[in-house]
Amino acid sequence: MIDEANKLFSNLTRRFGRQTVMIVGILLVIGVLVLPVIEFQRQAFWVRVIGFTGLYIILGLGLNIVVGFAGLLDLGYVAFYAIGAYTYGLLASGQFGIHLSFWLVLPLAALLAALAGVLLGIPVLRMRGDYLAIVTLGFGEIIRILLNNLRGFTNGSQGVVGIDKPVIFGYVLDSGIHFYYMIFILVAVVAFFSNRLNHSRIGRAWIAIREDEDVAEMMGINTTLYKLLAFGSGALVGGLAGAIFSAWQGSIFPDNFNLFVSINVLSLIIIGGIGSIPGVIVGALALITLPDVLRQFSDYRLLLYGLLLVIMMIARPEGFIPSQRRKLELREEDPQPVTD
Repeated sequence: MIDEANKLFSNLTRRFGRQTVMIVGILLVIGVLVLPVIEFQRQAFWVRVIGFTGLYIILGLGLNIVVGFAGLLDLGYVAFYAIGAYTYGLLASGQFGIHLSFWLVLPLAALLAALAGVLLGIPVLRMRGDYLAIVTLGFGEIIRILLNNLRGFTNGSQGVVGIDKPVIFGYVLDSGIHFYYMIFILVAVVAFFSNRLNHSRIGRAWIAIREDEDVAEMMGINTTLYKLLAFGSGALVGGLAGAIFSAWQGSIFPDNFNLFVSINVLSLIIIGGIGSIPGVIVGALALITLPDVLRQFSDYRLLLYGLLLVIMMIARPEGFIPSQRRKLELREEDPQPVTD
């Protein structure tokens, strides 16, 4: 039954794939643009849910550079998210009496997160697979514990509160709708540059490293440089998302940056399709938005959610919208009949 469904889905995808993806993409863009404009019941709730989904899309695009393009399994991605958030929180609040502009701190937060990514990449250059995952997981937990224990610097478990809102031309961006549009503008920018990176010389080097690092090195690719670029680029995107999250929330706490954030971001990449930019968007909708859609079935919400994920992973192990290379790796195409 499942095999027949897979064949039917594959045939439909081959026939209508590009047109369907294009139409769905246009409808999603239109829906994102008009959602805050149309007045309806619980509008503020859905603006926040979709905005939070957009935040996870940014995180997914950043981690997709590391995991999807370069093939480096990173379970501590939340650390860069936290670095970006606390950079803005400490430099634009009453914690130290510093109130720098959001637009000044935003690139600084991204650069500090990128620096942390490079510093993490240096000692783990020779590690692969499970060993790399364990080390990066430990790095993420170390950052969270430091944020919790450095009470004189981060205010510990009480967090940083009273964080300034962004100001542009004297206008304070303090509503959920403002951050909603800011997040999706950043989604478009990160998706554009991620796509350009994927089709550039750097992206081809990352793909070669992902496929076989030893062969890539023998072919003359500087694997050290390109792996550090992957760590730094992914961390930079995470820092951007963290700074926006900090400004949006107005307060941040160490518990906002636990291991489950990294797990959720990695899961949405796997479900959407590793190495696929549209897949990241679909994965975020499935993992972040779907639980809120099922909230009305509060007693069975997690059961339904888990059942849908299991069915999806059995029917589509390569994800909803996999990259072409990943699709060839995980699903062998049906042989074409031979004719005389």
